[in-house]
Parts: sequence; C-alpha cells; structure tokens
Amino acid sequence: MTACPRCGLPQDLCVCESIAKESQKIIVKIEKKKYGKKYTIIRGIDPKEIDLDKLAKQLKAKFACGGTVKDGVIELQGGGGKSSAAEQRHLQEVKQILVEKGFAPETILIK
Repeated sequence: MTACPRCGLPQDLCVCESIAKESQKIIVKIEKKKYGKKYTIIRGIDPKEIDLDKLAKQLKAKFACGGTVKDGVIELQGGGGKSSAAEQRHLQEVKQILVEKGFAPETILIK
C-alpha cells in the first residue's frame, strides 16, 4: 500500500483532496471568444491539489461538449444558450455538479 506524499497516510485514508476542495475560491463564468463563441470558464481550482484533466473530462461528459484545460483553467465549449436566463441556468448547473464532486458551495462564485 502506498502512502500519500503530502500527509503520509495510506492512499485509502488520505483526505488531502477533500480538504483542498473546501479551501478553494472557484469562479465560474461565461466568456465570448473568437467568432462570438461562448465558453464556460472555471477558474481558481489549484492544479496541484485537484486533477483538472479528470474533472474537465467529467464535466465535458456531463454537458456533452468539448473543452480543455489551459494554465490551470477549465474551458468548456458552450455557454448555455442565447438568453441570459439560459446562461444563468447553465452556470447554476455547473456549480451544482462541482458541489456534487465535493467542492463547498460557498467557495463557488458565479459571475
């Protein structure tokens, strides 16, 4: 059995990732990029604490969209729709999924 390099506990008892999820300030917003395309941006998750590629893969599967991880920021293609109400609904859905993944709701800010 291997031990966690940060806390020294066995991997099945390690709580480093859950502690990290509760202590981060996450910003979720929609940005327009090239050609007016909308992207959902998730910023503020520490890539040293959380596996961003794994999280991005789960989010892309949940929203059936493409996306990437660049410089510690998750970018998902699409922004929820044409109206601002649809965008807000989409951002709330992203927040809800992050909460389901173990992030504290009070640390997730929607802009």
